[in-house]
Amino acid sequence: MPPELVIIINEVYTPSELYISEFITETESKEYNACQFKLNHHRILYRKAKTTPKKVGQFVTCWKRNNEGITEPLHESDAIDFYMITTQNGNQSGQFIFPKIILLQKGIIGTDQKEGKRGFRVYPPWDTTSSKQAIKTQQWQLQYFFNMDQDSNSHKIQNLLAKPH
Repeated sequence: MPPELVIIINEVYTPSELYISEFITETESKEYNACQFKLNHHRILYRKAKTTPKKVGQFVTCWKRNNEGITEPLHESDAIDFYMITTQNGNQSGQFIFPKIILLQKGIIGTDQKEGKRGFRVYPPWDTTSSKQAIKTQQWQLQYFFNMDQDSNSHKIQNLLAKPH
């Protein structure tokens, strides 16, 4: 299990009465600590975002390999409820908990009519963005973010997990 996820389990999930089951480490995207699990009854796809040297924000993958071995974006028919992304920068850390429906609306998860994305950037609150697109993206993303440094995480996480997925 990824070490940053163990910390979140111990400090946030367990005190919030959220429990992990059916944990599977993914063989692909190991550099993103890729795994899947259930959090209570919610089906979770998990990644740790990576800092890139030349751009603000952090990058994360969101693809799968099809039967022919070719990478393709996640699809609305994939069995996930939430996409959790842990982000860290020095002593700062937090997690995005994106409902599947939001990622569909933003074009990140694909449909039969529109292909999704194989990766995207996340912008935690400590990142200062300058481009209009990054500012707009950060604004919607922060609605689904909790900061590990705050005491009110239990309530925030319960609210995020209660959102339609």
